Amino acid sequence: MTEFHFTKSSFSEPNGECVEVARNIPHTVAVRDSKRLDGPVLLLAPAAWDAFQQVLGRKS
Repeated sequence: MTEFHFTKSSFSEPNGECVEVARNIPHTVAVRDSKRLDGPVLLLAPAAWDAFQQVLGRKS
């Protein structure tokens, strides 16, 4: 399994709704729920993550 280095995203909310993002693997953006460290990880192409951020008007 690839070792992702997650950091809290700017999409995280102060009420505990936390998203973590890892961009340390080439051509991959990994996203997970910080409350479920052993839970599923969503793998995206960087272009898909960038499009998501544009829709929300934010940057990770």
